[in-house]
Amino acid sequence: MPHLILESTLAPEALDPRALLQALQRQLLSSGVFDGPDIKGRVLPLGPHQVGDGQGPQAFVHVTLKLLAGRPPAVRQALAQGLLDTLSAQPGLAGRGVQLSVELLELDPTVYAKRAAS
Repeated sequence: MPHLILESTLAPEALDPRALLQALQRQLLSSGVFDGPDIKGRVLPLGPHQVGDGQGPQAFVHVTLKLLAGRPPAVRQALAQGLLDTLSAQPGLAGRGVQLSVELLELDPTVYAKRAAS
């Protein structure tokens, strides 16, 4: 835990998803909230999509961070802001009209289960 999910409508040539995922994971590590082996990151490339009425810029990058409930609001806000700042700092995005967003979801520990495969 946590799960870091990167969704992007940009072609890999426009934004290196692996490099961005690594930058986002480094940001989470630097927060001091998580241990490295606990962060599970993945990239979900998106196919057909539309933003608004389809007339304006169409590209977006969205990050979802899923973590167990119980952290104070200030910690959750700092995590979300750190991820958004990391997205904003990526080369090649400025001036392209790409929408950037971060969503933090708290998982109920009473209904979240995991174990290592044996």
